[in-house]
Amino acid sequence: MEHSAVVWDHRAATEIIKDLNGIDQFLLRNPKGALARVSLHGGQVTSWRNEHGEELLFTSTKKEVIRLFSSPRKQCGEEYPFASHSLETADHLEQHGFARDKIWTVDDNPPPLHPNDSHGKSFIDLLLKPSEEDQKGWPHSFEFRLRVALATDGDLILISRVRNINSKPFSFSFAYHTYLSVSDICEVRIEGLETLDYLDNLCQRERFTEQGDAITFESEVDRVYLSSPNVIAVLDHEKKQTYVIRKEGLPDTVVWNPWEKKSKSMVDLGDEEYKQMVCVDGAAIEKPITLKPGKEWTGRLQLSVVPSSFCSEHLNL
Repeated sequence: MEHSAVVWDHRAATEIIKDLNGIDQFLLRNPKGALARVSLHGGQVTSWRNEHGEELLFTSTKKEVIRLFSSPRKQCGEEYPFASHSLETADHLEQHGFARDKIWTVDDNPPPLHPNDSHGKSFIDLLLKPSEEDQKGWPHSFEFRLRVALATDGDLILISRVRNINSKPFSFSFAYHTYLSVSDICEVRIEGLETLDYLDNLCQRERFTEQGDAITFESEVDRVYLSSPNVIAVLDHEKKQTYVIRKEGLPDTVVWNPWEKKSKSMVDLGDEEYKQMVCVDGAAIEKPITLKPGKEWTGRLQLSVVPSSFCSEHLNL
């Protein structure tokens, strides 16, 4: 349980609580009763609930794992290998990005965003700067800003900004690792990625072309879809609802589910929990982002939930 003391942050009308380790968490609420929980540990969104109190993000019962976080991944010399969640790299944290294991701070004076990114939203602004220890492994100076916002309609919005305050260019990859809660992975259908080329992490990143009219799941999937559209739909037939993912500045999309065999080898996932989750991540993987000194990159992700019937009639995929 969280610490019982409650204060209110007037800057974003946000309730502040502490977790069991004494680290601040921020509860964003909208007038209809939707809620998002944001932790300073990793700048992670650890909960996103609709107005009925239903959890929309996935967490394993075996461990309080990250469900949604923004993660720049450093590029050192040659391209740093992307391994999604397939544990293909030796360093488990590095493959998810170094930002997820850092303690962020509240950004008291963030540079202005577009007025639409503030109006009618409950939000918190976070900031990450590299420590001296961080710079030993990646000798670049940067400012990584993250705004997490909960809109009046319940949409969850993340806006990430990475600025190069170094004297020379640097490159990085980026991914929002989005663990969505679903009723049954066998009943899930992803639309918007058909006909695209993808890199298959289960086949040494060999390049293939998607042949199906949608992505469905019958076995382990670990793919990076390239040059993907900015709107993707994840249909949950059993719940008759659809997650709509809208992204900007993120050309690629990672799709991952570990399936039965790999789940049994993962310490932070129950043997059968792969059935209740799917990862569909907005990312920049194939072509790392390069920032010149003083320049800034922005990536944006917006998650919505709508009835599946609405999706097929009104979404332009």
